[in-house]
Amino acid sequence: MREYAPEELPDPRNADIQVWVGDGLVPRAEAKVSVFDSSVQGGDAVWEGLRIYDGRVFQLDAHLDRLLASAHTLAFEGVPSRDEVKSAIFRTLEANGMRDEAHMRLTLTRGPKVTSGMSPEFNRLGPCLIVLAEWKRPVYDAAGIRLITASVRRNSPQTLDSKIHHNNLLNNILAKIEANVAGVDDAVMLDLHGFVSETNATNIFAVRHDALLTPHADSCLPGVTRRVVLGLARAAGIEAVERNVSLSELYTADEVFTTGTMGELSPVLEIDGRRIGSGAVGELTSKLRRLYREKALAEGEPLPF
Repeated sequence: MREYAPEELPDPRNADIQVWVGDGLVPRAEAKVSVFDSSVQGGDAVWEGLRIYDGRVFQLDAHLDRLLASAHTLAFEGVPSRDEVKSAIFRTLEANGMRDEAHMRLTLTRGPKVTSGMSPEFNRLGPCLIVLAEWKRPVYDAAGIRLITASVRRNSPQTLDSKIHHNNLLNNILAKIEANVAGVDDAVMLDLHGFVSETNATNIFAVRHDALLTPHADSCLPGVTRRVVLGLARAAGIEAVERNVSLSELYTADEVFTTGTMGELSPVLEIDGRRIGSGAVGELTSKLRRLYREKALAEGEPLPF
């Protein structure tokens, strides 16, 4: 398999990164899992995205809580301890010299099978931990993004509980394909009742009459960044409400923004060709962005190197 040349990568520094796979570090070109691994066989894995700010991993314990809870819900056996996962994270960051402007994809698969098939009874060697840290700044344009509404619906607890942070992301990928074809950044996904859930990659917020609205975490992921933003808003005296949100309420909102570890807070300027508010970054979005950045720089698990 051909490796990407540095100039083909979003950040050339990522050509020579070290990746944690299983029980140790390997060069990027050797970072592979078995064809019998459950992530290959059926997307049977859980994951987290973490960001590193000025020598600290932001919200590390919150992300590990969700990773381990997801693995427990999926009945993984032989899961590494919290301290073992932290050690792998720190060793990976140290090997790559990453103390800022880095993003980490933390994946725990059910592990390799003795033969191909669906049953977890074929998994007898325990989970496989992958720590993929890259040089990566927030991925969305700071000036704002454009969205469409996807035809693909977000999973509900009737089909697959969104509180399991799993790797089975095909419905999100189908929504992202629609966004790509439309030439926009991402796609809004509705739940099975037609209410707004989230985008294919992020949680979503609306500002209406100085109040902050976001969908219930029923069909959407109860995101870590989402929770931090709700806390920041309430601490700043901003009314923050979780309820059903209709698509027309997004169209007519004063401001809309998305939240996620990969992109932090991203202003939405347009949805389905409708301009949102003034069509520029809103005042409340700007304030919450500033508060979030201040918190991320001031808090987090210090790196031991």
